[in-house]
Amino acid sequence: MIHKTEMGVLVKIQHFFDRDTFTLTYLVIDESTKDTVIIDPVLDFDPPSGKVKDLSLQEVLSFITGNKLRVRGILETHAHADHLSSSQILKQCFPEAVLGIGERIKLVQEVFKGHFNLPNLKVDGSQFDHLFKDFEQVKFGSLEMKALPTPGHTPACMTYLFRDAAFTGDALFMPDSGTGRCDFPKGSAHDLYQSVMNTLYKLPNETRVFVGHDYSPNGREMRFQTTIGESRKSNIQLSDHTSEKDYVEFRAARDKTLNAPRLLLPSIQVNIAAGHLPDHEENGKSYLKIPLVTDLRSGKL
Repeated sequence: MIHKTEMGVLVKIQHFFDRDTFTLTYLVIDESTKDTVIIDPVLDFDPPSGKVKDLSLQEVLSFITGNKLRVRGILETHAHADHLSSSQILKQCFPEAVLGIGERIKLVQEVFKGHFNLPNLKVDGSQFDHLFKDFEQVKFGSLEMKALPTPGHTPACMTYLFRDAAFTGDALFMPDSGTGRCDFPKGSAHDLYQSVMNTLYKLPNETRVFVGHDYSPNGREMRFQTTIGESRKSNIQLSDHTSEKDYVEFRAARDKTLNAPRLLLPSIQVNIAAGHLPDHEENGKSYLKIPLVTDLRSGKL
């Protein structure tokens, strides 16, 4: 889709859907200069075999090379818990591109450094090229972006606003899907309510919303774009008329029924390190950790 802004710049939004993780990856493209920003790229991972593949990424790369795009930025809306990021492969392909995430990724790193016992993990965000401050405005070539803080799903969540296009990650989904869960460490339904009501819903109604996932509720076809106005009117979990008390109570009850994401453990370990896979060990192989949680009726192991 191509949208003409008030300044006459032709901006194209190209989406890619990873059916295995229900994830949307986006390219934001200035048609005149070919300057491009990539948002939330996916790296394929098969837990039973431990195989890491780049099939999803190859589709993105093929589009980039086929259209002779100039990649200026690689943005993560947050440290994803449901898919691995392919940002490091992209950095190898486009070394001049800026790899960025919200500055509160440092808090997420601190939490999971202890959880996974990762003594060598730096918790200063230095794995990324740039840590966006709240409401910071950044230029990627001819593309201008404003980083809107939308914590709640995780404390480091950012929504990236390119003129009238907002990329909300897991903060806000399609109106019939609602919002992201808030039961991850340092997540907060109170924070997400405030993020949506006082940041996203303050944007103009015509602002286009591009969601981070779509799970096709009730079997409908995949959808990835809505508007702030439509969300305010009809988001089934958090509309203009939803009170904070009702939302927090709903979110707490709903989150208790949800299973952990299938790729939670590998995703977090890779994504808090900016998409870096674990270092090779003495045998030349890399390993991900699986913390064990014992819940044995016998009390013995």
